[in-house]
Amino acid sequence: MGYFLLFWFVIGLGVPTMAQDRMPEIPADKMTEAQKKASEEFVAGRGTPVVGPFVPLLRSPEVMLRAKAMGDYLRFKTVLPPKLRELAILVTARQWTQQYEWRFHSTVAIKAGLSPEIIKAVAEGWRPTGMSDDEEIVHDFCIELHHNKGVSSVTYARALARFGEQGIIDLASVNGYYTFLSMVMNVARTPPPKGTEPALTACSYY
Repeated sequence: MGYFLLFWFVIGLGVPTMAQDRMPEIPADKMTEAQKKASEEFVAGRGTPVVGPFVPLLRSPEVMLRAKAMGDYLRFKTVLPPKLRELAILVTARQWTQQYEWRFHSTVAIKAGLSPEIIKAVAEGWRPTGMSDDEEIVHDFCIELHHNKGVSSVTYARALARFGEQGIIDLASVNGYYTFLSMVMNVARTPPPKGTEPALTACSYY
């Protein structure tokens, strides 16, 4: 545990003070034509400027647009109820100590009805108590997937009975998609949303 913590402190991730952003917003006059087009398409589709993980992703405009398209489904159209989707996102952000995703989606999760106590437990690296059956299924599926690189037969059967095959694919995809975004932002050292501070400590304990 001590070596793990030291490693993360040395590379400057998951600590209260973040290292300098390696890939900040690109000024409009510095964008390539492909970047300008991708930025305009993002704004037209999302109704917001390019933010969060899409800022570093804009360095590869085609990747950014394809990531946006997948995110549009997983955030807004997935068969998973919003509260459960957000729980999966938070578990993933915790696994990667991803400050931007945690800050952004912990707020979304509260609005979606996820208990602050559950959010706090995930942030601190503990298995939450008082979860509903659906929350337990999603939480355990995500934790097994991240830690074991798969899910047990028992966990799979519970998820299948509750969410069906499409739900299982959507749940696995949420974990995979937000792992991808976490990787990108941890490499780029993307800071938390403006006006907020890092919320996660260096190590997940579960």
